[in-house]
Amino acid sequence: MGATVALQKAFVPKFGLDLAGGTTVTLSPVTQNGKAPSQESLDRAVTIIRQRVNGTGISDAQVAKSNDNIVIQIPGAGRDEALRLVSTTAELRMRQVLAVAAATNQPAEVPTAAPTPSGSAAATPAATSKASAPAAESAAPNGNATPAGRALSKALTAPSPDPSTSTRATTHRRAGADAGTARSTRAARAKASPSAAPTPTPTAAPQDMGDPLAGQDTSGIDPALLNEFRTIDCTAKNRGQGAIDDPNKQIVACSDDGSARYILDKAAVQGTEISGAQAGTDPTTGEWIVQVDFKSKGATQFADITRRITTLPAPRNQLANVLDGVVIVAPTIEEAIPGGSARISGSFTQTTSTELADQLKYGALPLKFQQSSVVSVSSTLGQDQLHGGLIAGALGLIVVMIYLLLYYRGLGVIGIASLCVATVFTYLTVDILSHNAGFRLSLPHIIGLVVSIGITADSFIVYFERIRDEIKEGHRTLRSAVEVAWRRARRTILVADAVMFIAALVLFFLAVGDVAGFAFAMGLTTLIDIVVVFLFTKPLMSLVAKLRFFSKGHKLSGLDAERMGRTSAEQTLQEA
Repeated sequence: MGATVALQKAFVPKFGLDLAGGTTVTLSPVTQNGKAPSQESLDRAVTIIRQRVNGTGISDAQVAKSNDNIVIQIPGAGRDEALRLVSTTAELRMRQVLAVAAATNQPAEVPTAAPTPSGSAAATPAATSKASAPAAESAAPNGNATPAGRALSKALTAPSPDPSTSTRATTHRRAGADAGTARSTRAARAKASPSAAPTPTPTAAPQDMGDPLAGQDTSGIDPALLNEFRTIDCTAKNRGQGAIDDPNKQIVACSDDGSARYILDKAAVQGTEISGAQAGTDPTTGEWIVQVDFKSKGATQFADITRRITTLPAPRNQLANVLDGVVIVAPTIEEAIPGGSARISGSFTQTTSTELADQLKYGALPLKFQQSSVVSVSSTLGQDQLHGGLIAGALGLIVVMIYLLLYYRGLGVIGIASLCVATVFTYLTVDILSHNAGFRLSLPHIIGLVVSIGITADSFIVYFERIRDEIKEGHRTLRSAVEVAWRRARRTILVADAVMFIAALVLFFLAVGDVAGFAFAMGLTTLIDIVVVFLFTKPLMSLVAKLRFFSKGHKLSGLDAERMGRTSAEQTLQEA
Protein backbone atom coordinates (compact mmCIF):
# COMPACT_ATOMS: atom_id res chain seq x y z
CA MET A 1 0.00 0.00 0.00
CA GLY A 2 2.80 2.39 0.89
CA ALA A 3 4.61 1.64 -2.35
CA THR A 4 1.43 2.39 -4.30
CA VAL A 5 0.99 5.75 -2.59
CA ALA A 6 4.65 6.63 -3.21
CA LEU A 7 4.28 5.68 -6.88
CA GLN A 8 1.19 7.86 -7.20
CA LYS A 9 3.01 10.82 -5.66
CA ALA A 10 5.93 10.29 -8.03
CA PHE A 11 3.63 10.79 -11.03
CA VAL A 12 1.80 13.81 -9.63
CA PRO A 13 3.61 17.13 -10.14
CA LYS A 14 3.92 19.63 -7.32
CA PHE A 15 1.51 22.53 -7.47
CA GLY A 16 2.08 26.22 -6.99
CA LEU A 17 0.32 28.32 -4.37
CA ASP A 18 -2.55 29.30 -6.65
CA LEU A 19 -3.44 25.60 -6.98
CA ALA A 20 -2.32 24.16 -3.63
CA GLY A 21 -3.24 27.16 -1.47
CA GLY A 22 -0.98 29.57 0.38
CA THR A 23 0.24 33.14 0.27
CA THR A 24 2.47 34.99 -2.15
CA VAL A 25 4.08 38.24 -0.98
CA THR A 26 5.95 40.52 -3.35
CA LEU A 27 8.33 42.97 -1.71
CA SER A 28 9.59 46.02 -3.59
CA PRO A 29 12.78 47.73 -2.34
CA VAL A 30 12.70 51.38 -1.32
CA THR A 31 15.98 53.28 -1.65
CA GLN A 32 16.76 56.77 -0.41
CA ASN A 33 17.87 58.08 -3.79
CA GLY A 34 15.16 56.29 -5.73
CA LYS A 35 17.70 54.33 -7.76
CA ALA A 36 17.70 50.59 -8.31
CA PRO A 37 19.20 48.64 -5.38
CA SER A 38 22.49 46.81 -5.76
CA GLN A 39 22.41 43.11 -6.53
CA GLU A 40 24.59 42.47 -3.47
CA SER A 41 22.01 43.99 -1.14
CA LEU A 42 19.18 42.10 -2.86
CA ASP A 43 21.03 38.80 -2.60
CA ARG A 44 21.70 39.41 1.08
CA ALA A 45 18.05 40.26 1.73
CA VAL A 46 16.95 37.08 -0.07
CA THR A 47 19.31 35.02 2.08
CA ILE A 48 18.08 36.55 5.34
CA ILE A 49 14.39 36.14 4.44
CA ARG A 50 14.94 32.58 3.19
CA GLN A 51 16.67 31.61 6.45
CA ARG A 52 13.82 33.10 8.45
CA VAL A 53 11.07 31.35 6.47
CA ASN A 54 12.85 27.99 6.32
CA GLY A 55 13.76 28.22 9.98
CA THR A 56 10.10 28.11 10.95
CA GLY A 57 9.83 24.57 9.57
CA ILE A 58 7.59 25.49 6.63
CA SER A 59 8.41 23.09 3.81
CA ASP A 60 8.59 24.02 0.13
CA ALA A 61 8.64 27.77 0.79
CA GLN A 62 10.31 29.72 -2.00
CA VAL A 63 12.14 33.04 -1.78
CA ALA A 64 13.57 34.41 -5.01
CA LYS A 65 14.46 37.60 -6.84
CA SER A 66 12.25 38.77 -9.66
CA ASN A 67 14.01 41.69 -11.30
CA ASP A 68 14.39 44.17 -8.39
CA ASN A 69 11.59 42.61 -6.36
CA ILE A 70 11.63 39.71 -3.91
CA VAL A 71 8.83 37.15 -4.23
CA ILE A 72 8.05 34.94 -1.23
CA GLN A 73 5.75 31.96 -1.73
CA ILE A 74 4.63 30.19 1.43
CA PRO A 75 2.40 27.14 0.79
CA GLY A 76 -0.34 26.49 3.29
CA ALA A 77 0.34 29.69 5.24
CA GLY A 78 -2.40 32.21 5.88
CA ARG A 79 -2.07 35.88 5.08
CA ASP A 80 -1.31 36.98 8.65
CA GLU A 81 1.33 34.30 9.21
CA ALA A 82 3.07 35.04 5.92
CA LEU A 83 3.16 38.77 6.60
CA ARG A 84 4.57 38.18 10.07
CA LEU A 85 7.38 36.06 8.64
CA VAL A 86 8.48 38.49 5.95
CA SER A 87 7.70 41.85 7.48
CA THR A 88 9.87 41.58 10.60
CA THR A 89 13.39 42.87 10.09
CA ALA A 90 16.10 40.27 10.60
CA GLU A 91 18.23 42.22 13.06
CA LEU A 92 21.57 41.43 14.57
CA ARG A 93 21.77 41.69 18.34
CA MET A 94 24.82 41.49 20.61
CA ARG A 95 24.11 39.60 23.83
CA GLN A 96 26.26 38.52 26.75
CA VAL A 97 26.67 34.74 27.07
CA LEU A 98 25.34 33.50 30.41
CA ALA A 99 25.81 29.75 29.85
CA VAL A 100 27.03 27.46 27.09
CA ALA A 101 26.95 23.72 26.47
CA ALA A 102 27.15 21.14 23.73
CA ALA A 103 24.31 20.91 21.24
CA THR A 104 22.70 17.87 22.90
CA ASN A 105 22.80 16.31 26.34
CA GLN A 106 25.60 13.79 26.71
CA PRO A 107 26.70 11.59 29.62
CA ALA A 108 29.12 13.61 31.70
CA GLU A 109 32.73 12.51 31.86
CA VAL A 110 35.20 13.08 34.64
CA PRO A 111 35.67 16.85 34.81
CA THR A 112 38.98 18.09 33.49
CA ALA A 113 41.06 21.02 34.52
CA ALA A 114 40.54 24.45 33.04
CA PRO A 115 44.12 25.45 32.11
CA THR A 116 45.40 28.95 31.72
CA PRO A 117 46.35 29.82 28.14
CA SER A 118 49.75 31.04 27.21
CA GLY A 119 50.86 33.44 24.54
CA SER A 120 49.25 36.70 23.49
CA ALA A 121 45.82 35.67 24.77
CA ALA A 122 46.90 35.32 28.39
CA ALA A 123 43.98 34.84 30.75
CA THR A 124 43.44 36.57 34.05
CA PRO A 125 42.63 34.38 37.08
CA ALA A 126 39.05 35.56 36.93
CA ALA A 127 38.78 34.36 33.38
CA THR A 128 39.09 30.73 34.42
CA SER A 129 37.86 30.67 37.99
CA LYS A 130 34.45 29.32 37.07
CA ALA A 131 35.08 27.66 33.70
CA SER A 132 33.86 24.17 34.51
CA ALA A 133 34.54 21.09 32.41
CA PRO A 134 30.99 20.80 31.03
CA ALA A 135 31.11 24.35 29.72
CA ALA A 136 34.52 23.97 28.17
CA GLU A 137 33.88 20.57 26.66
CA SER A 138 30.49 21.59 25.28
CA ALA A 139 31.85 24.52 23.40
CA ALA A 140 34.95 22.87 22.04
CA PRO A 141 34.78 19.07 22.19
CA ASN A 142 38.33 18.59 20.88
CA GLY A 143 40.98 20.02 18.67
CA ASN A 144 40.27 17.83 15.68
CA ALA A 145 38.11 18.53 12.68
CA THR A 146 34.43 18.09 13.27
CA PRO A 147 32.20 16.29 10.71
CA ALA A 148 30.83 19.68 9.73
CA GLY A 149 34.29 20.99 8.94
CA ARG A 150 34.42 23.62 11.69
CA ALA A 151 37.78 24.90 12.94
CA LEU A 152 39.24 25.70 16.34
CA SER A 153 40.01 29.39 16.81
CA LYS A 154 43.64 30.30 17.38
CA ALA A 155 42.62 32.94 19.91
CA LEU A 156 44.78 35.48 18.18
CA THR A 157 44.39 39.09 19.13
CA ALA A 158 45.62 42.24 17.49
CA PRO A 159 45.85 45.64 19.18
CA SER A 160 44.32 48.65 17.56
CA PRO A 161 46.70 50.94 15.69
CA ASP A 162 45.53 53.67 18.06
CA PRO A 163 46.20 52.78 21.72
CA SER A 164 43.39 55.07 22.79
CA THR A 165 40.83 52.90 21.04
CA SER A 166 41.85 49.42 22.05
CA THR A 167 40.05 46.89 19.92
CA ARG A 168 41.21 43.51 21.19
CA ALA A 169 38.56 40.81 20.86
CA THR A 170 39.12 37.11 20.44
CA THR A 171 36.60 35.19 18.39
CA HIS A 172 35.45 31.60 18.09
CA ARG A 173 34.60 31.36 14.41
CA ARG A 174 34.66 28.65 11.78
CA ALA A 175 37.66 28.80 9.49
CA GLY A 176 38.02 25.54 7.58
CA ALA A 177 37.97 21.77 7.79
CA ASP A 178 41.45 21.22 9.25
CA ALA A 179 40.94 22.10 12.93
CA GLY A 180 38.28 21.74 15.60
CA THR A 181 35.06 23.50 16.47
CA ALA A 182 34.42 27.22 16.16
CA ARG A 183 32.44 27.64 19.34
CA SER A 184 35.17 27.28 22.02
CA THR A 185 35.52 29.10 25.31
CA ARG A 186 38.87 30.55 26.34
CA ALA A 187 39.40 27.71 28.82
CA ALA A 188 38.82 25.12 26.13
CA ARG A 189 41.22 26.85 23.76
CA ALA A 190 43.88 27.00 26.40
CA LYS A 191 43.49 23.30 27.00
CA ALA A 192 44.80 22.65 23.52
CA SER A 193 48.10 24.30 24.46
CA PRO A 194 50.71 21.92 25.93
CA SER A 195 52.23 24.72 27.96
CA ALA A 196 49.02 25.53 29.80
CA ALA A 197 49.07 25.40 33.57
CA PRO A 198 45.94 23.56 34.65
CA THR A 199 43.76 24.93 37.39
CA PRO A 200 41.39 22.44 39.03
CA THR A 201 37.70 23.13 38.68
CA PRO A 202 34.80 22.04 40.87
CA THR A 203 33.62 18.50 40.32
CA ALA A 204 29.91 18.05 39.72
CA ALA A 205 27.97 15.96 42.15
CA PRO A 206 26.93 12.48 40.93
CA GLN A 207 23.34 13.59 40.51
CA ASP A 208 24.51 16.33 38.13
CA MET A 209 26.20 13.93 35.76
CA GLY A 210 25.04 14.82 32.25
CA ASP A 211 23.49 18.14 33.27
CA PRO A 212 24.69 20.77 30.76
CA LEU A 213 24.53 23.40 33.48
CA ALA A 214 26.61 21.44 36.01
CA GLY A 215 29.31 23.65 37.47
CA GLN A 216 28.07 26.78 35.73
CA ASP A 217 26.84 29.95 37.37
CA THR A 218 23.07 30.17 36.84
CA SER A 219 22.46 33.31 38.88
CA GLY A 220 20.42 35.97 37.16
CA ILE A 221 18.99 33.54 34.58
CA ASP A 222 15.24 33.21 34.07
CA PRO A 223 14.27 29.81 35.57
CA ALA A 224 12.10 28.99 32.58
CA LEU A 225 15.13 29.29 30.32
CA LEU A 226 17.07 26.75 32.36
CA ASN A 227 14.59 24.01 31.49
CA GLU A 228 14.50 25.10 27.86
CA PHE A 229 18.30 25.05 27.75
CA ARG A 230 18.41 21.50 29.10
CA THR A 231 15.92 20.15 26.55
CA ILE A 232 16.72 22.06 23.35
CA ASP A 233 18.36 20.00 20.58
CA CYS A 234 20.60 22.21 18.46
CA THR A 235 21.44 19.36 16.10
CA ALA A 236 17.88 19.34 14.76
CA LYS A 237 17.23 20.52 11.21
CA ASN A 238 15.50 23.72 12.32
CA ARG A 239 17.55 24.77 15.31
CA GLY A 240 15.80 28.03 16.06
CA GLN A 241 16.88 29.80 12.90
CA GLY A 242 14.29 32.33 11.90
CA ALA A 243 13.15 32.96 15.47
CA ILE A 244 12.09 36.50 16.18
CA ASP A 245 13.86 37.19 19.48
CA ASP A 246 12.79 39.92 21.86
CA PRO A 247 15.78 42.20 22.57
CA ASN A 248 14.42 42.96 26.03
CA LYS A 249 14.36 39.32 27.18
CA GLN A 250 16.91 36.60 27.82
CA ILE A 251 16.82 33.81 25.25
CA VAL A 252 18.11 30.32 24.52
CA ALA A 253 19.83 30.07 21.13
CA CYS A 254 21.89 27.65 19.06
CA SER A 255 25.05 28.26 17.10
CA ASP A 256 24.61 28.48 13.36
CA ASP A 257 26.61 25.28 12.84
CA GLY A 258 24.52 23.39 15.41
CA SER A 259 27.49 22.57 17.65
CA ALA A 260 26.54 24.51 20.79
CA ARG A 261 23.64 26.03 22.70
CA TYR A 262 23.62 29.23 24.68
CA ILE A 263 21.68 31.13 27.29
CA LEU A 264 21.99 34.78 26.34
CA ASP A 265 21.24 37.96 28.23
CA LYS A 266 19.15 40.87 26.98
CA ALA A 267 20.47 42.61 23.88
CA ALA A 268 23.26 45.04 24.73
CA VAL A 269 23.80 46.41 21.21
CA GLN A 270 21.44 46.35 18.23
CA GLY A 271 22.70 45.52 14.75
CA THR A 272 21.39 48.83 13.49
CA GLU A 273 24.13 50.51 15.54
CA ILE A 274 26.84 48.94 13.35
CA SER A 275 27.96 51.43 10.74
CA GLY A 276 30.12 49.01 8.80
CA ALA A 277 32.14 45.81 8.82
CA GLN A 278 35.01 44.89 6.56
CA ALA A 279 37.17 41.81 6.10
CA GLY A 280 40.89 42.30 5.65
CA THR A 281 44.34 41.13 6.71
CA ASP A 282 46.40 42.27 9.65
CA PRO A 283 49.43 44.16 8.29
CA THR A 284 51.67 42.66 10.99
CA THR A 285 50.66 39.01 11.14
CA GLY A 286 48.94 38.64 7.77
CA GLU A 287 45.98 36.84 9.36
CA TRP A 288 42.43 37.50 8.17
CA ILE A 289 40.41 39.73 10.51
CA VAL A 290 37.07 41.51 10.58
CA GLN A 291 36.99 45.21 11.45
CA VAL A 292 33.67 46.39 12.93
CA ASP A 293 32.72 50.06 13.28
CA PHE A 294 29.86 51.39 15.39
CA LYS A 295 27.70 54.46 15.25
CA SER A 296 27.83 56.96 18.12
CA LYS A 297 25.19 55.30 20.30
CA GLY A 298 26.40 51.82 19.44
CA ALA A 299 29.98 52.74 20.32
CA THR A 300 28.89 53.78 23.81
CA GLN A 301 26.80 50.63 24.29
CA PHE A 302 29.60 48.40 23.04
CA ALA A 303 32.14 50.06 25.31
CA ASP A 304 29.83 49.62 28.32
CA ILE A 305 29.16 45.91 27.72
CA THR A 306 32.80 45.05 27.00
CA ARG A 307 33.92 46.94 30.10
CA ARG A 308 31.39 45.08 32.23
CA ILE A 309 32.08 41.53 31.07
CA THR A 310 35.84 41.58 30.44
CA THR A 311 36.68 40.58 34.04
CA LEU A 312 33.94 37.97 34.38
CA PRO A 313 34.71 34.23 34.36
CA ALA A 314 34.08 32.19 31.22
CA PRO A 315 31.70 31.89 29.54
CA ARG A 316 30.24 35.18 30.79
CA ASN A 317 33.08 37.12 29.22
CA GLN A 318 31.78 36.17 25.76
CA LEU A 319 29.62 38.48 23.64
CA ALA A 320 27.41 36.56 21.22
CA ASN A 321 26.27 38.05 17.93
CA VAL A 322 22.77 36.73 17.24
CA LEU A 323 21.25 37.01 13.78
CA ASP A 324 17.65 35.91 13.33
CA GLY A 325 17.70 33.75 16.44
CA VAL A 326 21.02 31.93 15.97
CA VAL A 327 24.54 32.69 17.22
CA ILE A 328 26.84 33.43 14.30
CA VAL A 329 29.91 34.23 16.42
CA ALA A 330 30.66 34.47 20.15
CA PRO A 331 34.03 36.18 20.79
CA THR A 332 35.72 36.38 24.16
CA ILE A 333 36.22 39.99 25.25
CA GLU A 334 39.65 40.41 26.85
CA GLU A 335 39.51 44.12 27.59
CA ALA A 336 37.15 47.07 27.36
CA ILE A 337 36.79 48.33 23.81
CA PRO A 338 35.97 52.05 23.63
CA GLY A 339 36.31 54.23 20.58
CA GLY A 340 33.60 52.70 18.39
CA SER A 341 35.82 50.19 16.58
CA ALA A 342 36.55 46.52 17.24
CA ARG A 343 38.72 43.93 15.58
CA ILE A 344 37.70 40.28 15.53
CA SER A 345 40.54 37.84 14.92
CA GLY A 346 40.83 34.06 14.80
CA SER A 347 41.46 31.23 12.36
CA PHE A 348 39.73 33.04 9.51
CA THR A 349 40.07 32.49 5.81
CA GLN A 350 39.15 35.07 3.21
CA THR A 351 35.80 33.36 2.68
CA THR A 352 34.83 33.06 6.34
CA SER A 353 35.97 36.57 7.24
CA THR A 354 34.01 38.03 4.32
CA GLU A 355 30.95 36.02 5.30
CA LEU A 356 31.12 37.27 8.90
CA ALA A 357 31.65 40.86 7.72
CA ASP A 358 28.55 40.61 5.54
CA GLN A 359 26.51 39.19 8.39
CA LEU A 360 27.58 42.00 10.71
CA LYS A 361 27.21 44.70 8.07
CA TYR A 362 23.78 43.49 7.05
CA GLY A 363 22.64 42.62 10.56
CA ALA A 364 19.34 44.13 9.53
CA LEU A 365 17.82 43.72 6.09
CA PRO A 366 20.09 45.81 3.85
CA LEU A 367 17.08 47.41 2.20
CA LYS A 368 13.69 48.70 3.23
CA PHE A 369 10.82 46.98 1.49
CA GLN A 370 7.20 47.76 0.88
CA GLN A 371 4.60 45.09 0.19
CA SER A 372 3.62 45.70 -3.42
CA SER A 373 1.22 42.75 -3.47
CA VAL A 374 -0.10 40.08 -1.13
CA VAL A 375 -2.15 37.28 -2.66
CA SER A 376 -3.70 34.56 -0.50
CA VAL A 377 -5.36 31.48 -1.96
CA SER A 378 -7.24 28.94 0.12
CA SER A 379 -6.71 25.26 -0.58
CA THR A 380 -10.36 24.96 -1.64
CA LEU A 381 -10.05 27.77 -4.15
CA GLY A 382 -6.79 26.26 -5.37
CA GLN A 383 -8.48 22.92 -6.04
CA ASP A 384 -11.32 24.67 -7.86
CA GLN A 385 -8.83 26.50 -10.06
CA LEU A 386 -6.97 23.26 -10.75
CA HIS A 387 -10.14 21.47 -11.76
CA GLY A 388 -11.19 24.43 -13.89
CA GLY A 389 -7.82 24.49 -15.64
CA LEU A 390 -7.90 20.76 -16.32
CA ILE A 391 -11.44 20.96 -17.68
CA ALA A 392 -10.47 23.85 -19.94
CA GLY A 393 -7.48 21.88 -21.22
CA ALA A 394 -9.59 18.78 -21.84
CA LEU A 395 -12.26 20.77 -23.68
CA GLY A 396 -9.64 22.47 -25.84
CA LEU A 397 -8.07 19.13 -26.69
CA ILE A 398 -11.45 17.58 -27.56
CA VAL A 399 -12.44 20.50 -29.81
CA VAL A 400 -9.15 20.25 -31.73
CA MET A 401 -9.58 16.49 -32.10
CA ILE A 402 -13.11 16.89 -33.46
CA TYR A 403 -11.89 19.45 -35.97
CA LEU A 404 -9.08 17.17 -37.13
CA LEU A 405 -11.49 14.26 -37.62
CA LEU A 406 -14.10 16.31 -39.50
CA TYR A 407 -11.65 18.03 -41.79
CA TYR A 408 -8.86 15.49 -42.25
CA ARG A 409 -10.71 12.24 -41.48
CA GLY A 410 -8.05 9.50 -41.58
CA LEU A 411 -5.20 11.99 -41.44
CA GLY A 412 -6.91 13.47 -38.39
CA VAL A 413 -6.29 10.20 -36.52
CA ILE A 414 -2.56 10.71 -37.04
CA GLY A 415 -2.91 14.27 -35.76
CA ILE A 416 -4.83 13.05 -32.69
CA ALA A 417 -2.18 10.41 -31.97
CA SER A 418 0.49 13.12 -32.21
CA LEU A 419 -1.46 15.36 -29.80
CA CYS A 420 -1.80 12.48 -27.32
CA VAL A 421 1.94 11.81 -27.48
CA ALA A 422 2.67 15.51 -27.02
CA THR A 423 0.30 15.62 -24.02
CA VAL A 424 1.94 12.63 -22.33
CA PHE A 425 5.41 13.99 -23.08
CA THR A 426 4.47 17.37 -21.64
CA TYR A 427 3.02 15.83 -18.48
CA LEU A 428 6.11 13.69 -17.89
CA THR A 429 8.38 16.69 -18.47
CA VAL A 430 6.42 18.78 -15.96
CA ASP A 431 6.53 15.91 -13.45
CA ILE A 432 10.28 15.45 -13.84
CA LEU A 433 10.93 19.18 -13.49
CA SER A 434 8.65 19.28 -10.46
CA HIS A 435 10.45 16.53 -8.55
CA ASN A 436 14.01 17.33 -9.63
CA ALA A 437 14.24 21.03 -10.47
CA GLY A 438 11.85 22.69 -8.02
CA PHE A 439 9.24 23.44 -10.68
CA ARG A 440 5.68 23.98 -9.45
CA LEU A 441 2.68 23.80 -11.73
CA SER A 442 0.56 26.93 -11.40
CA LEU A 443 -2.53 28.28 -13.10
CA PRO A 444 -0.54 30.43 -15.59
CA HIS A 445 1.37 27.30 -16.59
CA ILE A 446 -1.88 25.46 -17.23
CA ILE A 447 -3.18 28.38 -19.30
CA GLY A 448 0.02 28.35 -21.33
CA LEU A 449 -0.27 24.61 -21.90
CA VAL A 450 -3.91 24.92 -23.01
CA VAL A 451 -3.10 27.73 -25.43
CA SER A 452 -0.21 25.70 -26.81
CA ILE A 453 -2.56 22.94 -27.94
CA GLY A 454 -3.40 25.06 -30.95
CA ILE A 455 0.29 25.76 -31.59
CA THR A 456 1.06 22.04 -31.53
CA ALA A 457 -1.86 21.20 -33.85
CA ASP A 458 -0.74 23.92 -36.24
CA SER A 459 2.47 22.00 -36.99
CA PHE A 460 0.51 18.92 -38.00
CA ILE A 461 -1.81 20.97 -40.17
CA VAL A 462 1.11 22.57 -42.02
CA TYR A 463 2.48 19.12 -42.83
CA PHE A 464 -0.88 17.63 -43.86
CA GLU A 465 -1.69 20.56 -46.11
CA ARG A 466 1.69 20.31 -47.78
CA ILE A 467 1.09 16.61 -48.49
CA ARG A 468 -2.25 17.36 -50.07
CA ASP A 469 -0.76 20.14 -52.18
CA GLU A 470 1.93 17.80 -53.47
CA ILE A 471 -0.67 15.22 -54.44
CA LYS A 472 -2.91 17.81 -56.13
CA GLU A 473 -0.26 19.73 -58.04
CA GLY A 474 2.51 17.25 -58.64
CA HIS A 475 0.47 14.18 -59.42
CA ARG A 476 2.69 12.30 -57.01
CA THR A 477 1.98 9.09 -55.21
CA LEU A 478 1.31 9.35 -51.51
CA ARG A 479 4.71 7.90 -50.59
CA SER A 480 6.65 10.44 -52.61
CA ALA A 481 4.32 13.25 -51.55
CA VAL A 482 4.98 12.46 -47.89
CA GLU A 483 8.76 12.80 -48.33
CA VAL A 484 8.71 15.87 -50.58
CA ALA A 485 6.13 17.61 -48.41
CA TRP A 486 8.21 16.97 -45.31
CA ARG A 487 11.32 18.61 -46.75
CA ARG A 488 9.29 21.73 -47.48
CA ALA A 489 7.02 21.72 -44.44
CA ARG A 490 9.71 21.25 -41.81
CA ARG A 491 11.25 24.60 -42.70
CA THR A 492 7.93 26.32 -42.11
CA ILE A 493 7.42 24.39 -38.87
CA LEU A 494 10.88 25.29 -37.56
CA VAL A 495 10.50 28.97 -38.44
CA ALA A 496 7.07 29.18 -36.79
CA ASP A 497 8.28 27.40 -33.63
CA ALA A 498 11.44 29.52 -33.51
CA VAL A 499 9.38 32.73 -33.60
CA MET A 500 7.10 31.38 -30.87
CA PHE A 501 10.05 30.27 -28.71
CA ILE A 502 11.83 33.62 -29.04
CA ALA A 503 8.63 35.41 -28.06
CA ALA A 504 8.24 33.13 -25.04
CA LEU A 505 11.89 33.65 -24.08
CA VAL A 506 11.66 37.44 -24.24
CA LEU A 507 8.40 37.42 -22.32
CA PHE A 508 9.87 35.13 -19.66
CA PHE A 509 12.85 37.38 -18.92
CA LEU A 510 11.01 40.68 -19.14
CA ALA A 511 7.79 39.70 -17.38
CA VAL A 512 7.18 39.13 -13.67
CA GLY A 513 5.22 36.48 -11.81
CA ASP A 514 2.24 34.92 -13.58
CA VAL A 515 3.16 36.22 -17.03
CA ALA A 516 6.59 34.63 -16.73
CA GLY A 517 4.92 31.33 -15.84
CA PHE A 518 2.73 31.57 -18.91
CA ALA A 519 5.79 32.25 -21.09
CA PHE A 520 7.63 29.27 -19.59
CA ALA A 521 4.76 26.93 -20.49
CA MET A 522 4.66 28.24 -24.06
CA GLY A 523 8.40 27.83 -24.50
CA LEU A 524 8.32 24.31 -23.06
CA THR A 525 5.47 23.12 -25.33
CA THR A 526 7.15 24.72 -28.35
CA LEU A 527 10.24 22.57 -27.80
CA ILE A 528 8.09 19.50 -27.22
CA ASP A 529 6.18 20.23 -30.44
CA ILE A 530 9.41 20.08 -32.45
CA VAL A 531 10.40 16.79 -30.82
CA VAL A 532 6.99 15.17 -31.47
CA VAL A 533 6.68 16.33 -35.08
CA PHE A 534 10.19 15.18 -35.99
CA LEU A 535 10.32 11.94 -34.03
CA PHE A 536 6.70 10.79 -34.11
CA THR A 537 4.41 12.49 -36.65
CA LYS A 538 6.70 12.27 -39.66
CA PRO A 539 7.82 8.62 -39.08
CA LEU A 540 4.19 7.63 -38.47
CA MET A 541 3.10 9.33 -41.69
CA SER A 542 5.77 7.46 -43.64
CA LEU A 543 4.39 4.18 -42.30
CA VAL A 544 0.71 4.85 -43.00
CA ALA A 545 1.55 5.99 -46.53
CA LYS A 546 2.24 2.32 -47.29
CA LEU A 547 -1.24 1.30 -46.19
CA ARG A 548 -3.76 0.69 -48.93
CA PHE A 549 -6.40 2.65 -47.02
CA PHE A 550 -4.45 5.88 -47.55
CA SER A 551 -2.52 5.15 -50.73
CA LYS A 552 -5.70 4.16 -52.64
CA GLY A 553 -7.50 7.28 -51.49
CA HIS A 554 -10.35 5.80 -49.45
CA LYS A 555 -13.20 8.23 -48.82
CA LEU A 556 -12.47 8.24 -45.11
CA SER A 557 -8.74 8.66 -45.52
CA GLY A 558 -8.90 12.39 -46.19
CA LEU A 559 -6.96 11.83 -49.43
CA ASP A 560 -9.82 10.71 -51.69
CA ALA A 561 -10.16 12.04 -55.23
CA GLU A 562 -13.07 14.34 -54.41
CA ARG A 563 -11.23 15.99 -51.56
CA MET A 564 -8.07 16.25 -53.65
CA GLY A 565 -10.02 17.94 -56.49
CA ARG A 566 -9.30 15.20 -59.01
CA THR A 567 -11.46 13.01 -61.24
CA SER A 568 -11.70 9.27 -60.71
CA ALA A 569 -9.67 8.73 -63.90
CA GLU A 570 -6.82 10.91 -62.57
CA GLN A 571 -6.94 9.03 -59.29
CA THR A 572 -6.73 5.69 -61.07
CA LEU A 573 -3.87 6.91 -63.27
CA GLN A 574 -1.93 8.10 -60.25
CA GLU A 575 -2.43 4.84 -58.44
CA ALA A 576 -1.20 2.95 -61.51
